[in-house]
Amino acid sequence: METVMFDKEFFDKLNMLKMCLHMRLDHGMSGVRKSSAKGSSVEFSDFREYMLGDDIRRIDWNAYGRTDKLYIKQFMEEKEGIFRIYVDASRSMEFGEQPKSRMALQVAGALSYIILNNLDRVYIHEMKETAGNQGKGLTGTAAFPRILADLERIRFGGGTSLNRSVLTSPVGVGGVSILISDFLDRDGIEEAMRYLAYKKQTVVLIQILAREEQEISFEGTVRIQDVETGDRVKITMSNAAIRQYRERLEELKASLSRLSAKYGARYVFMRSDESLVQAILSGFSGIVQGV
Repeated sequence: METVMFDKEFFDKLNMLKMCLHMRLDHGMSGVRKSSAKGSSVEFSDFREYMLGDDIRRIDWNAYGRTDKLYIKQFMEEKEGIFRIYVDASRSMEFGEQPKSRMALQVAGALSYIILNNLDRVYIHEMKETAGNQGKGLTGTAAFPRILADLERIRFGGGTSLNRSVLTSPVGVGGVSILISDFLDRDGIEEAMRYLAYKKQTVVLIQILAREEQEISFEGTVRIQDVETGDRVKITMSNAAIRQYRERLEELKASLSRLSAKYGARYVFMRSDESLVQAILSGFSGIVQGV
């Protein structure tokens, strides 16, 4: 399968990867992961109706013969992982010669592919200024084109409130929440982190910045505009100003790292112009590993 986002070489590499986050799966549905629930993987538990993307090998054809409806067998220990991928859709994500938005969508697509390949369930959340939009939970490799379609429909613009977007999204107990953003939000992200920790989520923060945000090339006096609020400020780009900017940027990254440690989360930093394949293979060590 080839798309605008991914080529065949990338898919060949993705097929060799798997998701290995430590999760709490007591509240999942049928799947290929083991939970802490009692019973064995062959101990029958219950039926549920077939959903698009479910593994057809789990269909109970005897039940279909009796009811003319498709049902999936569930077992006590077999639980699917629930993954929620939050994508920052603010206008600041469009910044850069290689836009942060493109890398964000590609990372979300790549991780979704791996999740679906493991028969886990993934939800795509779009983080906006007032509230977050959640897509339908999908599972199974056949659902991947729908995930890509959901990602390609995201339009980047306006501001965002990361905290509000997460707090207004429906989150069950247990699972994995992956937040992809530049995290250039004055209100920070701790309120959302506290909420996700309360929901017993394993959290991954993926910060994406553009090369131009790290390597300042401006000289002299310039007028800078906030692309989300429209606010303008006039500043002289002296060596001291550039040094202060870089210190603030490094402090932001350090604060995200400290916040992640505080809530047992994982922090990953990426640049929008780096190799996506390299980012998946090496930058996500501990999240994704070779089969």
